[in-house]
Amino acid sequence: MRQVAALAGVGVKTVSRVINNEPNVSAATIAKVIAAARTLDYEPDLHAGNLRRADGRTRTLGLLVSSVDNPFAGAVHRAVEDVALERGVSVFASSLDDDPDREQAAVSAFLRRRVDGLILTTVSESQAYLAPELRRGTPVVFVDREPAGITSDAVVSDNYDGAALATRHLLEREHRRVAYLGDKANIRTARERRQGFLDELGRFGVATRDVPVVEGLHDAETARLATLALFDSPTPPTAIFSSQNLVTIGVIHALRELDRHRDTALVGFDDVPLADLLEPGITVVAQNPQQIGRVAAERVFARLDGDNSPAARTIIPTRLIERGSGEIAPRQEG
Repeated sequence: MRQVAALAGVGVKTVSRVINNEPNVSAATIAKVIAAARTLDYEPDLHAGNLRRADGRTRTLGLLVSSVDNPFAGAVHRAVEDVALERGVSVFASSLDDDPDREQAAVSAFLRRRVDGLILTTVSESQAYLAPELRRGTPVVFVDREPAGITSDAVVSDNYDGAALATRHLLEREHRRVAYLGDKANIRTARERRQGFLDELGRFGVATRDVPVVEGLHDAETARLATLALFDSPTPPTAIFSSQNLVTIGVIHALRELDRHRDTALVGFDDVPLADLLEPGITVVAQNPQQIGRVAAERVFARLDGDNSPAARTIIPTRLIERGSGEIAPRQEG
């Protein structure tokens, strides 16, 4: 704090007041203190008096997931907690909601609490802002999406091959009017799944220029509306590949609303709750979020235990689960 105060040209007490959001500090002074803190890569320790141990550890991890109400994220969270509990470590968790500002705010909050390591799902174009923390030796493991702008450990699903597998499954059943419904295009996993879909169409000789590719869907309702719009066209799809579990839920609702769930094939990327209890059951390319979370947590602890090996990219395979919806044959239309 003394260094920040000196660089900002203010007193240490003023720096303390800015950090603690106390009143009666001018906007100009706040800006100077924040600029000085960023220049010095300074992160205030909120609990230095009662969290630090003799080994310098706080026995905490910071976990940033896409959204705690997404079953995939919930499974990752649980797996990380299970590994951490064995070590007597607590997990602070936060939702990203695919908002870059929220990403950096959450990471900053974790660092102010001096967590021992970070497990992050991110959406910003670059995670270079974490370079100072990596230089300090803080373990950072990315899950679901790989980082940009820095080199660090990552544990991800095989998104490209999983999407290609889903698409191949539909094409082998003679579908040629296959629609793609995807997440936001700025999300790396969404881009990988779209590419796997399009490339597999090309391998089967299906022209991609006329294939409906609908992106920017991020919840069940937007996916439901997009699916309804597809069936308003003169040539609606005979099959749908939905590239995210919440999108799949929206597609399911729309197909049932239109009474097309028995004549339109559907394969979703990532499993959805109760998918096996529907009629027909929902065919999915299932990820393994439990393994993703477990491997990520084990990687953090390996780093904390002294593993200095180069950053590793661990790819967790996906698997096709046939339940009925993906096996529907193309409907014959006059």
